[in-house]
Amino acid sequence: MNESTLEKMNQMKFYGMKNSLQNLLETNQHQKLTNDEFLSMLIQAEWEDRENRRINRYLKAARFRYKASVEEINFEKHRNLDKTQLLRLCECHFIGKGENLLITGPTGVGKSFIASAIGHQACMKGYRVLYFNIQKLFPQLRMLKADGSYLKQVNKIAKQDLLILDDFGLQPLDAQSRMMLLELIEDRHGKKSTIISSQIPVAKWYDIIGESTIADAILDRMVHTAHRLNMKGQSLRKITKNNE
Repeated sequence: MNESTLEKMNQMKFYGMKNSLQNLLETNQHQKLTNDEFLSMLIQAEWEDRENRRINRYLKAARFRYKASVEEINFEKHRNLDKTQLLRLCECHFIGKGENLLITGPTGVGKSFIASAIGHQACMKGYRVLYFNIQKLFPQLRMLKADGSYLKQVNKIAKQDLLILDDFGLQPLDAQSRMMLLELIEDRHGKKSTIISSQIPVAKWYDIIGESTIADAILDRMVHTAHRLNMKGQSLRKITKNNE
């Protein structure tokens, strides 16, 4: 009967429950449990297994640049990171409120890593996340316009709880990229959260976007009420290379 039960659990995809039951039977631990304890243990095992699988799906779908975690963040003073502020951001309440985060600083100081760490934390808390290098995103979207799947991708991006746009401003936006960015930001404004990382100070984003009307619209939606991390210091990649 136990073999039949295990097989039915497997067919119904109750993998956590099946593994827990199998372990209890093999160790004879089930004989020491009350019916309530036995049932509770099976349900808890199934719940944890489904949560872990869901988190792994979210992490895979996000396509982060780095496998980053909050625990790995370096809070040395020269980086100009407010530990209290960053740890609060990692609680992800700003995502639930549809607020934005802007991370700026020189090349190599760890902006992408921190954005990825916050994104990883968001996945752990059940938020859907997508990461893009913005220099690659717009060419991809232009290709999707050509094959007719542009709207499908834009709608997918709009539904994500957190969108991470990395390396913004390495080159000025052309007219098409400018309109694409406005569409992405407009779809998310006040509803979903966006993280933008950039080497360029926020004060210079107006010039990077170009075309005053579009720049005003984008910055009004992205910047004015956003949380900010303004990082400083030497490139961590350069420091690591010098220490080798």
